[in-house]
Amino acid sequence: MDLKYLTYELRGDVALLGLNRPEKRNAISDAFVEELAMLVRKAEDEAKAAVIHGHGSHFCAGLDLAEHVKKTPFEGVHGSRRWHEVFGWIQKGKLPWFAALHGAVVGGGLELASAVHVRVADQSAFFALPEGQRGIFVGGGASVRSARLMGLARMTDMMLTGRSVDADTAERWNIVQYVVDEGAALDKAVELAGRAATNAEISNYAVINALPRIQDMSSDDGLFVESFIASFTATSPEAEERLNAFLNKKAGKVARPTEG
Repeated sequence: MDLKYLTYELRGDVALLGLNRPEKRNAISDAFVEELAMLVRKAEDEAKAAVIHGHGSHFCAGLDLAEHVKKTPFEGVHGSRRWHEVFGWIQKGKLPWFAALHGAVVGGGLELASAVHVRVADQSAFFALPEGQRGIFVGGGASVRSARLMGLARMTDMMLTGRSVDADTAERWNIVQYVVDEGAALDKAVELAGRAATNAEISNYAVINALPRIQDMSSDDGLFVESFIASFTATSPEAEERLNAFLNKKAGKVARPTEG
């Protein structure tokens, strides 16, 4: 496979997608998005979980502005909608996705990171939405995905002031779920993805696809849907096997946490 903007590696049941435009701080172009789309589908065919990370000093510094500035408004709309589509395949596809974040996680980079299910940042990571300072508005899904992670007020602050936040602040704001030492994000993300890959496929699919939709429902509707999903997953052959293993003391119990 001839890849120009990303790398692809399979480690057991975990697919690793690496953003590979380090000379551009992994800025996202149209061709970049199409290569990402192809590799997302490839990962779904070959893996049970996936990790996205960045080569070089940064995860992703966002939109390729040199390409964007040459577009007509209508071309810009189509480009934005394509980002929504491809990032949506990650968010509501077949696999649990994890992100290993370091350096700049800015603009479109934060939008891409917001599409995965679990985010791990190392201490070098910083987060920003500078679109307001560039005279534009977010277009890769941040107004929906990133805002739901951190909340409207914090995202408004970032966009109006150009504020950049560090990894510890990002964890407090729910932008990321883990913060690790510098250089350790990829190993941690792969470890977590490996754990998720051992889950029942139907359980992972329900978590990825049902939870976001339930969040969009009223409380009563969400609880009603939850009961059906719980019943459906519990009657799968894999669930029956795993439940019997636990009842027969062949599966470990939940232990006290050894880390945050």
